[in-house]
Amino acid sequence: MPIRLPAIGLLVLLILLCGSCAVSEPNDTPPPRLAHHSDGGFTNPYQGAIDKTLFSYLKMRYFGDTPFAENRKDAHRVPIEANANRGLAADPDTPQVSWLGHSTFLIQYRGLRILTDPVLSDRASPFSFMGPKRLVARPIGTTELPAIDYVIISHNHYDHLDTATIQALGNQPKYLVPLKLRQWLIDRGIDGAQITEHDWWDSVQFDQLTITATPSQHWSGRGLFDRMETLWASWHIAIDDFSLWFAGDTGYNPYQFREIGERWQGVDLALIPIGAYAPRWFMKSAHINPEEAVQIHRDVRSRFSIGMHWGTFQLTAEPMLEPVQRLQTTLSRQQLPAEAFVTLAIGETRRLPRRPAPPLAAASPLR
Repeated sequence: MPIRLPAIGLLVLLILLCGSCAVSEPNDTPPPRLAHHSDGGFTNPYQGAIDKTLFSYLKMRYFGDTPFAENRKDAHRVPIEANANRGLAADPDTPQVSWLGHSTFLIQYRGLRILTDPVLSDRASPFSFMGPKRLVARPIGTTELPAIDYVIISHNHYDHLDTATIQALGNQPKYLVPLKLRQWLIDRGIDGAQITEHDWWDSVQFDQLTITATPSQHWSGRGLFDRMETLWASWHIAIDDFSLWFAGDTGYNPYQFREIGERWQGVDLALIPIGAYAPRWFMKSAHINPEEAVQIHRDVRSRFSIGMHWGTFQLTAEPMLEPVQRLQTTLSRQQLPAEAFVTLAIGETRRLPRRPAPPLAAASPLR
């Protein structure tokens, strides 16, 4: 990771190097702060602090005007792969992705295994006896996972960062996390040498793998008093000739995702949330709906996208299969091919076609 020397540090260094060189009086004005940094934490450049609390959620959930669908009654309609562990131990010669529910994916390519936002517990909650419970059985347990090389964390919410799953993974993988989240893992037994913290646009390279933290619009907090103290992020992952973008959890704005698409001129695969969006007046700032998911697919210039963040836990009001139905309707209305943005069965493994080779240059005529 490149070392960034702030302006005041450079000034001090020049004074030390020049010794008795004459210099002007230093400016007492501190260097400008990055737009997503705030006093004691972080914010959203295009949204600001997202003012959602446990109490405002409970008020919306139990005393608001929006009825919540009874999704547990329809849980049998969520597609499930019966033999989920069949493709997990493979060493594919093409990129392979397995959806393990919600935002947890296993990506395999070139001998590497990368796990995103691993949550393989029965509840997305600080408690084992209450909180959002899986609507369908988890496809596999942590003991059935192959050896994991890297774990990518988007933010610290319970449906994206699970204590029991992290402790089961232990110190075998390397963990890539947003700023200020390193200590949380250390406190749960992870060796600090296995963890790298990243601000937006920080990159790290491991042989043929390059991982970059990229912006998203969200918030953080696991308790009543730690809101916005740790950063949130999406992630760009490049393995040799294959590129992937993991959105994590995000609301929409017309700036950050276009910048991601422009920086890399597109990605081979994007993993984009499509669920947990209703009611919009409460969820819009932090969670995209299927129509916004398709816009992000366009913004990041994805060749192929997979919808996530649905069908696993009921966090919001929309019916179980509505995210999938609205995604398909949006693709049709925008005249995009249905196969450009799909959903998988929980536990399903999908192999991705190799990127087409560039056309050969025309041969010069013989002289």
